[in-house]
Amino acid sequence: MPADLVAQVQAIRRFNRFYTRRIGVLEEKLLASPFTLAQARVLFELGTRKSVTAGELVGILGLDPGYLSRILQQFAASRLIARVRSTQDGRRTELSLTAKGRKEFGALDRKSRHLVAQMISPLSGTQRERLLSAMQTLQEALSGVDTSPGVISVRPYRIGDVGWAIEQHGRLYAQEFDWNGEFEALVATLFARFASNHDPRSEQFWVAEIDGERAGCVFVVRNESDPHTAQLRCLLVDPRARGLGLGRRLVEECIGFAKAAGYRGVLLWTNDVLVAARRIYEAAGFVLVEESPHHSFGQDLVGQVWTRTL
Repeated sequence: MPADLVAQVQAIRRFNRFYTRRIGVLEEKLLASPFTLAQARVLFELGTRKSVTAGELVGILGLDPGYLSRILQQFAASRLIARVRSTQDGRRTELSLTAKGRKEFGALDRKSRHLVAQMISPLSGTQRERLLSAMQTLQEALSGVDTSPGVISVRPYRIGDVGWAIEQHGRLYAQEFDWNGEFEALVATLFARFASNHDPRSEQFWVAEIDGERAGCVFVVRNESDPHTAQLRCLLVDPRARGLGLGRRLVEECIGFAKAAGYRGVLLWTNDVLVAARRIYEAAGFVLVEESPHHSFGQDLVGQVWTRTL
């Protein structure tokens, strides 16, 4: 190899040694759990999807099919997963976590989030932004493809956006989490209340677009219990636009608006199954302050309250 390439390879391997030790993946079991790193990755993919097939997991994770099969057999023996024949294609078997599996996934996911929070909490806001930007650059460079989607913009809402947002929430949450019509009704109530009675100086609704096509949304209202606190609601990013930073842009828009409007803090309510959204909130400086189980939208869930001071 050319000398410059040799030096670059050595630098990457040096970083790999540093980072694998830093995040604790060299231990026999990940994060003092019963799972190896590979098992934990399979558990994560199962935990963040309503259902998935073994073939899809092979494609997502790049694992050897035989190795994956052994992991799934271990999960089945431990009653962590359920196998159900697809109603749409009898040749496919859908995999999903059991209640026990979701409990294990939740515990592992909380440990992982806590570890990352501990790792980045000593950093300043500017240092965190530089870190996240560098990580995104690394991911894009090694993906082998140009992930630039076109022109991304965030704008205040217009006529027609409220109806679109309600439909998108109802459809996507039913597809991805099997939430029933209660959720769509709740979203419709929240958006209708905003559209019919809001103060534009302190409450706003934004839509993210890619090349002029709607791809996400969020809105901010005054918290009913505390007039000095803004409440972030209904963050959504279309699956086709995920991984492009739209969620982060929308949350940053909310925070900037809340500061300018004179709020002292921002809070939001979410559920623990919404893993991707939680990561956006954490990266934006939100802190989990409350958790409580509840049965809503046809599912057993764990509600969470997150807050951020301004």
